[in-house]
Amino acid sequence: MAEGEKEYREGKSPGTRKLLINGSLWDPRFYPAYTPHDMLDMGVFGGTYLNSVRDLLPSEWFTGEKVLPKGSKPDVSMNFFKVSSGMSLSDWEKRGWIMSDKLGWFQWYCNYFLGRRIGEDEIQIKRWRQFCARHSAQIHKNPWQPRLRQKQGLLHWSYDWRDKIHECQDKNLAYIISSTE
Repeated sequence: MAEGEKEYREGKSPGTRKLLINGSLWDPRFYPAYTPHDMLDMGVFGGTYLNSVRDLLPSEWFTGEKVLPKGSKPDVSMNFFKVSSGMSLSDWEKRGWIMSDKLGWFQWYCNYFLGRRIGEDEIQIKRWRQFCARHSAQIHKNPWQPRLRQKQGLLHWSYDWRDKIHECQDKNLAYIISSTE
């Protein structure tokens, strides 16, 4: 059993425990619901995300039915909720949100999941927490509204819209740990 997994199972508090996942320390304040592979299999980014960097990532991530061949144009029917969600890469660039990973947050998450740690991790984790908290709260406040674009957006950020941000940490971290064994 990996050191981080042992500490996780022993129930140390999130503020003090250190998680070792994929051989790298994992910030316990970052607890995505899905692995990058899960997200691609479920249907994100019109089936075409990461076309330009696929060769740098595990090839098995790109074998699912919801992933279109390299070079394809995005197809909204590949998305889990069958809706378009999110802003264009050029909009992200204009807002200054593109940092080391030129394809944005999901590329950063793929690299973080694979073990890369860089100075901007704190910023990206903070962005994840803010986005997920804000949009999941809006969905839970108005559960009778479909909000498919927000649900798809949360999936793009590896968050299960059915969860409440402060109630899913242990469940999600246990899943991430088990998916790397």
